Amino acid sequence: MSQVRVRFAPSPTGFFHIGSARTALFNWLYARHTGGVFVLRIEDTDAARNSEEFLRVIYDSLTWLGLNWDEGPKVGACGGGDFGPYRQSERGAIYKEYVGKLLATGRAYEKDGAVWFKLLGERHEVFDEHRKKTVTKVNNAPAVIDDRIRGHVERTEDEDFVIVRSDGAPVFHLVNVVDDIAMKITHVIRGEDHLSNTSKHVELFKAFGAPVPAYAHIPLILKSNGPGKMSKRDQGALIEEYQRRGYLPEALVNFLCLLGWNPGDDREKMPIAEIIRLFDLPGVNQSNARFDEKKLAHMNMAYLLELPADEFVRRAREFFTRLGGENSSAKFALAADETFFRAVMLLCQPKLKGFEELPAYTAYFFTENFPVDAAARAKVMAKGDPAARLSELTAALATADFSSDTAIEEAIKLLAAARGLAFGDYQPVARLALTGTNVGPPLTGLMRVLGRERTLARLGRFTP
Repeated sequence: MSQVRVRFAPSPTGFFHIGSARTALFNWLYARHTGGVFVLRIEDTDAARNSEEFLRVIYDSLTWLGLNWDEGPKVGACGGGDFGPYRQSERGAIYKEYVGKLLATGRAYEKDGAVWFKLLGERHEVFDEHRKKTVTKVNNAPAVIDDRIRGHVERTEDEDFVIVRSDGAPVFHLVNVVDDIAMKITHVIRGEDHLSNTSKHVELFKAFGAPVPAYAHIPLILKSNGPGKMSKRDQGALIEEYQRRGYLPEALVNFLCLLGWNPGDDREKMPIAEIIRLFDLPGVNQSNARFDEKKLAHMNMAYLLELPADEFVRRAREFFTRLGGENSSAKFALAADETFFRAVMLLCQPKLKGFEELPAYTAYFFTENFPVDAAARAKVMAKGDPAARLSELTAALATADFSSDTAIEEAIKLLAAARGLAFGDYQPVARLALTGTNVGPPLTGLMRVLGRERTLARLGRFTP
């Protein structure tokens, strides 16, 4: 069997969509599973809509997701190959050569300044009620598609179609097929919405005398709410959004793998090496997959919790750095002592769903000028005697051991026992005084990280 060659062929006409990322991922996984080649090809023939910014987003998003390409445009450590150039805007001479072959064999003709592909078969004129004109229909044999996911599919083309527009621009159907032939693509893995194009492509492959690649049309991704395919305008649809929010790329990749594929059991969280080992086209579902942002958030939290300490701190600092001066919490955090920053991050790690929560969740650690939540204050002040509890706690902690969470907890429990109270009688007012809110990491860990001096200062100046 010849080496598997697959391609991902995005157009730089918009931001990188979650569906495009899933298509790239499935191609990449199949190439890695089979020991094949993953080709990145840029379909940038739409000069009016192409953008170098969107092209950069494609490169950056694939790199962020870890989907390294074996052949394609020379960007960073990726690039090269024997079948370039890999941008369609640079392949005009190749398309002209292939169109010339069709014209020479009678499988193409010129009409109204455009070049049309000619189907084989008996022709007859009919009046098209929808278009309100007479058209030429062709009794053409159906194109047979042995789809690796959809199974046996037959679709019939019954009209000639344009392959080069009157302005000289080649049409998607032509360049798609020509590039797949020239780049020796063996498997075309793409969205189900392209299945309707495949009969045209099969006709072109046959006209060029080229082998038809194996097709695999993956299911669509549906909106999280309501019917219809997920579009670039839907919330959570853009890869850049997850980068901005500090999602872990490995969590997003794991989640995308499960949108239309399963490993054959109930597992969801899996290392990428295991996914590569198991991934194959028969495991891809025919039914459409529904995007579930809550499930993605849960997956991200699971990966976040398992990050080693050094890696978590490094990524947290990177996230704050990206926010920079635009966010006051990030500014204060980045200015903090490295040891203190690390202690804060590791204390908060078990409580976070994602890095996007870090600025608000950790703000009170890095400044003494933090607000006090009015609702939390009202709730705390309504129970017991918070002023007395605060005074007792301040006195007890003045001589307490702050070397560990356990030592701080024992000091508070001894105080509570002496007063006939419980640890929970001191916790609400202490947390409010130290953070201005009623949520956060464990109270004893909070005190340990803040240290005795800062803890006592905050308790002392808080007015119940």
